[in-house]
Amino acid sequence: MTATTAQRVRKSVVAGAFYPAAAGELAAAVGKYMAAAEAGAQAARAKGAQVPKAIIAPHAGFVYSGPIAGSAYARIAPAADRIRRVVLLGPSHRVGFRGLAVPTVDAFETPLGTIPLDRTAIDSIARLRGVQARDDAHAMEHSLEVQLPFLQRIFPQFTLVPIVVGDTSPAEVAAVIEALWGGPETVIIVSSDLSHYESYETAQRMDGETVRAIETLAVDGVGEHGACGRRPIRGLLALARRRGMQAQCIDLRNSGDTAGPRDRVVGYASFVFEESATGEAPLDAGTRETLVKLARQVVRQGAEGTLKGEPTVTLQQSNPALTAIRASFVTLNAAGRLRGCIGSLQAHAPLVQDVARNAYKSAFHDPRFAKVTAAEVDGLETKISVLSTPAEVQFESEQHLAGMLRPGLDGLILADGARRSTFLPQVWEQIPDPAEFLGKLKLKAGLTADHWSPTMKAWRYGTETFGDGGA
Repeated sequence: MTATTAQRVRKSVVAGAFYPAAAGELAAAVGKYMAAAEAGAQAARAKGAQVPKAIIAPHAGFVYSGPIAGSAYARIAPAADRIRRVVLLGPSHRVGFRGLAVPTVDAFETPLGTIPLDRTAIDSIARLRGVQARDDAHAMEHSLEVQLPFLQRIFPQFTLVPIVVGDTSPAEVAAVIEALWGGPETVIIVSSDLSHYESYETAQRMDGETVRAIETLAVDGVGEHGACGRRPIRGLLALARRRGMQAQCIDLRNSGDTAGPRDRVVGYASFVFEESATGEAPLDAGTRETLVKLARQVVRQGAEGTLKGEPTVTLQQSNPALTAIRASFVTLNAAGRLRGCIGSLQAHAPLVQDVARNAYKSAFHDPRFAKVTAAEVDGLETKISVLSTPAEVQFESEQHLAGMLRPGLDGLILADGARRSTFLPQVWEQIPDPAEFLGKLKLKAGLTADHWSPTMKAWRYGTETFGDGGA
């Protein structure tokens, strides 16, 4: 990308110091770090690791922290074709201020070219508490700039939302990140080193404590001397805890391990944050067990004739997860074959009631199957899927929509006029190709597989699925 004369551009200030100033040398350095991390990234994907929604990466000179940063960026590289926006937060090292600082310029520049800022997104958070326009906070700040060459190496086209975090609360940072969360087109990056200028052994101990705090989403566990980016980290942890995310440290080293002496070292770590399927905190084991037992009881009573009509559940529950207004599907299988599946797409009742009613409908009112008999009950497998709130997906074409889907994670509602249908995320097991997934979803709605209309709409949702056989 090249800047036009009308653009206001924040120029590179640490090229030649933190990383090479020559474009060819810089590209080669980033490529080297990425290549060194690729084997680990491939191994993680083979074990089922998702492309993370958020990462934490260090920001020192490349010779010191480049290999560790490469570990994090290798994890998001597979999403290069779908990520279009990067939300980048880092601490302020040069300017003291209260709040979060966004720039007024149009682009950031490194020797690899210019990156356009997402001015619409930046303007959208201007009303949030603590957010202010401060070019001085960005002018000499390296914590964000050092991340940019990695992003330029991975993503062929993206916009940037750069935020320098000053003295502010985790709640304020979390509110800003959540407002910019978006869908699979957006990745969140927090820039931070760990301990500073301790002995090698002390740094290992301190960094280990910080890693444990981040992996357990312990907001208050990231201490003042544990990470220079503690404020943006704490905000990310607060939001990750609320959304039921999982954090994992994938690389932990210090400057004594990479390119420096061991008497005074700086700690570096890379972390990945994976979303839960629903974007909400997962149900605990006791809640899951209660719901499965309830569903099985409803089916048994209905089959034996002791339950007449849809069940009514008396809400004498102390568990708020059971009384929360949530939508669910109940699926019954017999000998590995579908025996009934009915559910709710919109939350309209307490979860415990919704599950009971859908269990009854799945067993006795799925028009595709005969009613479940008493002789079948013991052989049935019960699966419950608790849905997140469907979010509308904005897309320009069917190809665009297919590229935005996350196989294995996304349930999808597709509608055109009065025609509407949905596939739960489990359907990806039978239809792993996004284009085929969409085609068969259209057939289910009574449309042709190649149907396309500018009036077509789609909503994505996630599910937390569990049952007799576990999650």
